[in-house]
Amino acid sequence: MKIGDLSAASATPIETIRFYEREGLLPAPGRTQGNFRVYEAPHLERLQFIRYCRSLDMSLDEVRALLRFKDAPGEDCGDVNALLDEHIGHVSKRIKELRLLEKQLKELRQRCSDVRKADQCGILAGLEEASQEPPSAELPSPHLRAVHRH
Repeated sequence: MKIGDLSAASATPIETIRFYEREGLLPAPGRTQGNFRVYEAPHLERLQFIRYCRSLDMSLDEVRALLRFKDAPGEDCGDVNALLDEHIGHVSKRIKELRLLEKQLKELRQRCSDVRKADQCGILAGLEEASQEPPSAELPSPHLRAVHRH
């Protein structure tokens, strides 16, 4: 199949397919005499695997590591377990950060409960105040700092 067919079959933009090839995640396909890429069923299967891992918010390095194990089916999967455990830890940390962000946004939203002139808006005043504060160690993500209040 040509790249357009692979794109349609996997619901993956052509540029993403080419990117995965450049990154070494997807092996280079064969070529026709006219120099068109020719993909086979294993390309589609691998691309679907990559896409699913990415939908789980895995990094390219994590996907690359998983593919190495997938390509060596005789190896033990202890490192796969460790990789997933580490990824779960990252997800848990991000969830905590997002909960803090939600709390801060709700607090900020409470500063302005009705329509006013912009120069009297509690939200804008709160954002202005927070933007003048030094970064807080309890807020690891820069976008969280923008709405932090003491």
